[in-house]
Amino acid sequence: MKINTDGVLLGAVVQKNDTKQILDIGTGTGVIALMLAQRFPDALVDAVEIDESAALAAAANFSNSNFSARVKAYHCAIAAYNTDIKYDLIVSNPPYFVNDLKNPEQRKGIARHADQDFFELLLMKTSELLTDEGCIWLILPVKQAEFVVERAAAFNLVLGERINVCSDESKPVFRHIICLQRKVVAPKISDFFIYESEKIYTEAYKRLLKDFLLAF
Repeated sequence: MKINTDGVLLGAVVQKNDTKQILDIGTGTGVIALMLAQRFPDALVDAVEIDESAALAAAANFSNSNFSARVKAYHCAIAAYNTDIKYDLIVSNPPYFVNDLKNPEQRKGIARHADQDFFELLLMKTSELLTDEGCIWLILPVKQAEFVVERAAAFNLVLGERINVCSDESKPVFRHIICLQRKVVAPKISDFFIYESEKIYTEAYKRLLKDFLLAF
């Protein structure tokens, strides 16, 4: 499970004041959890991963990091994750090919595929685990993001912010980064472009990721 653009974008853009407890759902090998530990130095980060080998890799990455005292990996499905902790910030770069053709390689299939029941479960579980003032950040393709925002109301969650991610100014939106919360507000909507031209990153993208990627 390689580092991907979706994951690093999510880890770099999420915002939440007074964050003490963070949950990363589907952490993979732990990249987003480590980014959040770096960005929120006063927070404890729990990371849940259903795939055993990925969870073991995440645990090893955490123990070898500068944030080992504050980041912990759990090998389980989010449905089976039980805790008394309420989280200020929950993040997930979830599987998203809903009802599409399954990948023949099982582990990649788990990482990339979900059905609508998965998103219902994700919303229900995160709503249970969230503090009253907390928020949930997800990165999803447009179709799945629209479904999640629509269904969020059933779990007393509303859209607080949406970032429309485009490859460049000539391309359509291919991802939504969404923030769900309990407090009803006028959602903040913005656009984010990765490339200025072919293979040339925008200054905004480089600024966003300069603290995490050596190339910048």
